[in-house]
Amino acid sequence: MSQDQRRKRSVLSRIVRRIIIWVYHAKGWTLDGGLPDIPKFVIAGAPHSSNWDFVFFTGATAEEGVEPNFMGKHTLFKGIMKNFMYDMGGIPIDRTKRANYVEQVADEFARRDKLALVIAAEGTRTTDGSWKSGFYHIARAANVPIVPAWVCNERNILGFGPPIMPTDNYGETLLEIARFMRSKLPEYGRYKVLEEQALRLVAVGGKEQ
Repeated sequence: MSQDQRRKRSVLSRIVRRIIIWVYHAKGWTLDGGLPDIPKFVIAGAPHSSNWDFVFFTGATAEEGVEPNFMGKHTLFKGIMKNFMYDMGGIPIDRTKRANYVEQVADEFARRDKLALVIAAEGTRTTDGSWKSGFYHIARAANVPIVPAWVCNERNILGFGPPIMPTDNYGETLLEIARFMRSKLPEYGRYKVLEEQALRLVAVGGKEQ
């Protein structure tokens, strides 16, 4: 455990976390499906459609007694922002380092006793529903399961699925996740796109194109 994890949290981070949890409950969000009782995992969430996503995920994980972590540009972890970023669960990623971001996060998993890393698997809010593969490569490198997280903004519901251990076949792993997501929101367009993406990958052997 690092020095940043052992020290007392800053007042600002404690206030912000309380506000986030208050907003989560005030907006009437409910939880469908809990997080697994395991120490380390990657939470792959979608859709990423709002700047409020982090607030709702933080509130939902707090309800489960889990404090989520997220990746951030290393330059944000300096000066007056340093302690705040660490206290909110940030993991600094230095793109200028020889080790790529997957290796850096895998090393962080190895150093910690507990880590629940939240990743917006679609990458951006403007996606058609296709997922980026970073969450998969991180889970594989760290040898931890992926917990799919689905969101229904119309009904203010956020849910977690069962942990899925990634195999060496990306397409098959993605298809298992996609089918879980569609079981929750069968007619949601982005989840249909995700399933189609997974099926295309399976058809060509499961590897990224």
